[in-house]
Amino acid sequence: MGVLAKPMMTAAEYLARERTAATKSEFCDGEIFAMAGTSKNHARIVMNFSRELSNLLKGRKCEPFASDLRVKVEASGLYTYPDFLVVGDDAQFEDAHLDTLLNPALIIEVLSDSTEQYDRVKKFDFYRAMPSLQEYVLVSQSAPRVEQFLRTPAADWIYRVTTDPAAGVQFPSISCQIALAEIYDRVEFPPDLTVPPDPRERAT
Repeated sequence: MGVLAKPMMTAAEYLARERTAATKSEFCDGEIFAMAGTSKNHARIVMNFSRELSNLLKGRKCEPFASDLRVKVEASGLYTYPDFLVVGDDAQFEDAHLDTLLNPALIIEVLSDSTEQYDRVKKFDFYRAMPSLQEYVLVSQSAPRVEQFLRTPAADWIYRVTTDPAAGVQFPSISCQIALAEIYDRVEFPPDLTVPPDPRERAT
C-alpha cells in the first residue's frame, strides 16, 4: 500500500481558522506551523521598537505595526507575523477583513535560538520577494547586535551591523534613527556573554 499524502489546507481555510484561533500560526504550502512563545528579552525589544518608532513616525505617512498584524508574501503564499513592521505607503490588504498586509517597507525580526536559521535564510528569501520591502532587520536578544539588509535601486542587498552600545541605528527605509541603547532598554544580558561573531564570517 502506498503512503497516503498529507492533506493540505487551502489559504482560505487557514484564514478562516486563524481568525478564530486563540494562538497565531504561520501558513505555507498548505501547512500550518504554530508560532513559539516569546521570551522576556524578546518582548522588551519589540516593545522598545514600538515605543520609539511610534514616537518618531507620529504625524508621518509611515505607520508602525507590532506582531499581531499578519503579512502575506504573494510570491510564495506565505502568511506570517513579523515581530515588527512599518508600512511606507498606504497600507494594502488582501481582503476586506484588513488583517493581512501586503506591502511592508521595513520588517524587523527578533532572533531566538529556535528560529534564527529560518529568519536568516528561508524567511529572508520569502520576504525579499516582496517589491515593497526596502529593509530587513535582525535583532539579537542575547547581545547588543542589530543587523540590517538594505535593498538597493538595482535590487541588490547591502549588509551592515551595529554592535556599539553608544551608537545609533539608522533605518534608511523610513528615515529614522534609534539609539542602540533604546532598542535594548531594560534587556538583561548574561554577564559573561560577548558579542557573537558575524555569522557570515564563520562561513568563510
